[in-house]
Amino acid sequence: MAVEIKDMTLDKVAIGPVSARIYQGEDYAKGPPVMLYFHGGAFLQSGPRDCQLAKCIAETGAIVVVPDYNGPLGGVFPQPLEVGFSIFSYLAKKRAGLGDRKSQLLIGGEESGGNVAAGVALKARDNFAEALDGQVLFSPLLDPFMGTASFQMADAVGMRQRWSEGWNHYLSGGVCHPYAAPRLCSRLSGMAPALIISSKDDPLVDEAQAYADGLERSGVMVRRHVLDPGTGWPSVYGGAVTQAPAYGDSVCRYFSEFIRDIRVQ
Repeated sequence: MAVEIKDMTLDKVAIGPVSARIYQGEDYAKGPPVMLYFHGGAFLQSGPRDCQLAKCIAETGAIVVVPDYNGPLGGVFPQPLEVGFSIFSYLAKKRAGLGDRKSQLLIGGEESGGNVAAGVALKARDNFAEALDGQVLFSPLLDPFMGTASFQMADAVGMRQRWSEGWNHYLSGGVCHPYAAPRLCSRLSGMAPALIISSKDDPLVDEAQAYADGLERSGVMVRRHVLDPGTGWPSVYGGAVTQAPAYGDSVCRYFSEFIRDIRVQ
């Protein structure tokens, strides 16, 4: 499905206007899923960005909203989370002209954006539980200790220093709240269903799987997928790869199956 991309300003968000890039399929059906999607960038990037995964999800018929969540208040926790939650609350109440009353509302993100998405989903559970239909996390950056076995691959894709700098920046306010490091959160019951995707050659695969384990132990519906190595998956967050990206069809299929599953649920 061809995808239209347009920039707009979400001007009625509680924290003030937020610029966003919208991805939507040209032939989306009635009641399309609406996803608030947080881009990656190791907590260090702001401004409208092209997101290949957002485009991929839009190809399934969803409407994907990618906000400049670091722009309005800065990139140090809790500011990005507060911006993200304000946008989520606005979409939950008004939809900003995106989708309709039958549209499912989801939160998603990649890498550091996956962290913010998970944090917003936690806050939504605590404040707006019925409004969030699902969360979609692509290689979420969740563990500030960076101590998993798979994280040893970070050097191979050239991301160790960047992630270290990113965590130091994000947590420079001196607070390590569960919303800032969801992998460390001990209270995950009542969370929205989750789709979590990573790959075997992804340094973040262990923390993604550990978070999926925690959600499942808490009774949350989880659909998890670990792609085979060689798909170029680390390029999602700027990691160095030798292969051309070949994960798009799998991501689209897994997302469509997830939407079907949460509709049934």
